[in-house]
Amino acid sequence: KATNIRNRVSIHERPAEADGKRFGDWEMDLIVDKDSNAILTLTERSTNFLLMERLKHGKKAKPVARTVWRLLLPYKGEALKSITTDNGSEFAEHEWITKKLNVPVYFADSYCAWQKGAIENGNKLIRQYIPKGTDISTVTEGKITKIRKKINARPREKLNFSTPAEVFFKNIS
Repeated sequence: KATNIRNRVSIHERPAEADGKRFGDWEMDLIVDKDSNAILTLTERSTNFLLMERLKHGKKAKPVARTVWRLLLPYKGEALKSITTDNGSEFAEHEWITKKLNVPVYFADSYCAWQKGAIENGNKLIRQYIPKGTDISTVTEGKITKIRKKINARPREKLNFSTPAEVFFKNIS
């Protein structure tokens, strides 16, 4: 992945509280097909609550940033303390995201997927419904909504067998 993103802030500058136990720390990634069609995925680390949307303009940084803003705007404040992502050029507009949502964006080290394990795990769950090799441009908004709801309704051992949706919304109410 390219690391020539201007003014990127390293994961090593992320506060220790953002280690995955504090509510409001998110991870962000893309699921991409061979033709660069993509789905943006966002996961709240402490609850594994998942947001996802197919990107209509591929991996271009500005439309990706606008989609991040639109998906996370309802949670601005206590439910949005940080975002961690990888060094993909699609996240080059991180400063715009920081300004619009008042949230710092941190970049994991190259080839250290484990530094954003929540989103990698979430993407693996999504791949049960959208296997590698699928043309993402054919995946409807309805199907994406259905997948998101199923994953957010799946009980997790980490959450004492509550669902990500239950725990997430309990935290924001």
